[in-house]
Amino acid sequence: MTPSINAHIHLPPNYSAFTSVDQAIALAKEQGITVLGASNYYDWSVYEAFAQKATAQGIFPLFGLEVICLVPELQAQNVKINDPGNPGKFYLCGKGLTKFSPLSDDAEALLSTIRRSDSERMAQVVTKLSDLLGASLTAEQLKTELAQRHGCDVETVYLQERHVAQAFADTLGLDPNAVRSQWMKAGKPGYVEETFVGFDHAYRLILALGGIPCYPTLADGTSPICGFEEPVESLIAALKAHGIYAAEVIPTRNTPEVLTRYVTAMREAGLIVTAGTEHNTPALDPLVPTCLGGTPIPEALQAIFTEGAAVIAAHQSGPERYVDAQGQLCAGYSSAETRIAAFAERGAAILANVNVQGATD
Repeated sequence: MTPSINAHIHLPPNYSAFTSVDQAIALAKEQGITVLGASNYYDWSVYEAFAQKATAQGIFPLFGLEVICLVPELQAQNVKINDPGNPGKFYLCGKGLTKFSPLSDDAEALLSTIRRSDSERMAQVVTKLSDLLGASLTAEQLKTELAQRHGCDVETVYLQERHVAQAFADTLGLDPNAVRSQWMKAGKPGYVEETFVGFDHAYRLILALGGIPCYPTLADGTSPICGFEEPVESLIAALKAHGIYAAEVIPTRNTPEVLTRYVTAMREAGLIVTAGTEHNTPALDPLVPTCLGGTPIPEALQAIFTEGAAVIAAHQSGPERYVDAQGQLCAGYSSAETRIAAFAERGAAILANVNVQGATD
């Protein structure tokens, strides 16, 4: 079986296809995954177990996060970024986190703002839906049940819309997708206005966690392609203007043709690019990324994704960082290509060593 890389999944207690870290690791091992990246929202306590269990199986763990922010000027211009339903809403990822345990004072302050506003909104959503649907659920009850289900502390659970929709669906015998679309979205009876931090806040959090800011790209994962992302040359210019030198794709959303156009252009512009599957729905799909409809990823793109994961592994393992605490690329290299090549070479050696150790332990 050809070794494969998946740089983006969600682990419980985030909403996830997996019931546990053990299940995710077992499936990754079975399917030939050698590098597995988690990108959880707002708490990373699960990463200690993830790291131990992955490494024991010869799988290199990448530590990441996903955060949602808002760009008001693009919202006012009705520009959709990487959310097809909400102008101005910006999903941002961080890759290769190095400072999530313990949190620095700066990271703690930035994260507390996000956690507080997000938790307050989700509690209001649960209360509103309970009143409308007569289910008598509370946010604390949902968090306690999730903590018990996944064997974690309730303090590490941050409710997502999918959690809430699933809970009401299970209680009332409904389809969770229908609960979200008919009750929880903008203009629906159970909607509570979303509260997001600005881009700068989200970006600073990623840097405070020692990560590489990374743009999750939809491309033709939605139709039409979001205005911010089309054409790809404009997207690349916007990312660099925001201090973003890494991008990620979820290829199962994309046709090979469009994926090739975007990934090739990004890489030629000096961005590193990774790929993942998210696994943030109940569907336990394969962990090996493919294009839309299960079409294999073109070999040239696979090489780019492998290189991107190696760069992140080198950054995460140190001592030299690909992006510093100010969001600047590591200095001392004559070009983007020499920088990427140096980190990719170092990362490839790190990944090979972990795979060998896991195979012999």
